[in-house]
Amino acid sequence: MKIETIRIKNFKALRDIEMTNLPAYCVFVGRNGTGKTTLFRVFSFLKNCLAKNVRTALNIEGGRNGLKEVLSRGHDKEDLEIEIQFRLNIAGINRLVTYHLEIGDTPDQGTIVKREILRYKRGRHGSPFHFIDFTAGEGYAINNEDEFRKWDLDLMRESQKLDSPETLAIKGLGQFERFKAASAFRQLIENWHISDFHISSARGDKEEEAAEHLSPSGDNLPSMARHLYEKHRPVFESIKQRMQERVPGVTDITVTVTEDGRLLMRYRDGAFVDPFIDKNVSDGTIKMFAYLVLLADPKPHPILCVEEPENQLYPELMKVLAEEFQQYAERGGQVFVSSHSPDFLNAVPLESIYWLEKKQGETSIHRAADVPLLRRLTQEGDLPGYLWNQGFFNSKRLPLE
Repeated sequence: MKIETIRIKNFKALRDIEMTNLPAYCVFVGRNGTGKTTLFRVFSFLKNCLAKNVRTALNIEGGRNGLKEVLSRGHDKEDLEIEIQFRLNIAGINRLVTYHLEIGDTPDQGTIVKREILRYKRGRHGSPFHFIDFTAGEGYAINNEDEFRKWDLDLMRESQKLDSPETLAIKGLGQFERFKAASAFRQLIENWHISDFHISSARGDKEEEAAEHLSPSGDNLPSMARHLYEKHRPVFESIKQRMQERVPGVTDITVTVTEDGRLLMRYRDGAFVDPFIDKNVSDGTIKMFAYLVLLADPKPHPILCVEEPENQLYPELMKVLAEEFQQYAERGGQVFVSSHSPDFLNAVPLESIYWLEKKQGETSIHRAADVPLLRRLTQEGDLPGYLWNQGFFNSKRLPLE
């Protein structure tokens, strides 16, 4: 499953943006305050809408004022709209599915989901068919979706009323296998990973827990490392080998059990007899190990979002790290990364690079490969990071196609 198009209207500085034909690996650059974090917050917002409800998700983003703080400045009378198109295999056929969400205020109900649609074409021709269509908490869903190839069979509408107009229809319907696209999109949102890694959360002894993925904050790093060691030993050994190549002195990494049954990471430096517990290890060492654990995950997340991975890491590590994000995408997980690092950008294909600009409080997003001059310069041997550092990623300076 891969996102191909994202349209966002009225989400903070993202007044009206559209990104089409998205590659599996997307890297976003831009000055501070241009909207990179806001773009990533859209993913967090959708995940919170699904896990909780729309009102709670808006309060997380905008505080007590909720929707009013999330809407673009000067457009607080309009609705918030998000539309995502993604590829999905349904009944043996690869389909382009569109999910459309509108959130706004009403005089009698307050902030609600005004419209929620999930649609795709039954055949190669004609308009997309609405398989889910809800307005203010009421609507219908097609319950014989897997039979849509039988052209003489009528699709059966099942009327539904949600518990609250603040709840997403895909939250309830996505629990049932008969609603194919809704179930798949719900799983996509539930399983995408928005990294919010904090080194302080990753340090120290931890309660042992079942872990199949690194948590967004990294607070289950010892449990995930133990999981890889016990269930995926070749992967764990590969991570250790790469750590030895990148962090001078690191010769071994282990997870030990303390006397009270908690887990603790230990890093061995070849110059010393005893290993160091993680509180005595540099921030960069812990962060590099965490990224390797994340990117070596045997079950890649369908969507992986990471902001500024270069922080606390040596510039010479950027090239291999950028390449590993690309390898993750090639294994099946779509990757969205933001960065300020020219060294990181130098290892990224031009087709994967987007830059953000802000004018009069509104963000615009440009694809680097759409600019003839940037294509020509990279074909002649210039590296994207150097061009970014020299100010070439600038719509005032470059003619856009």
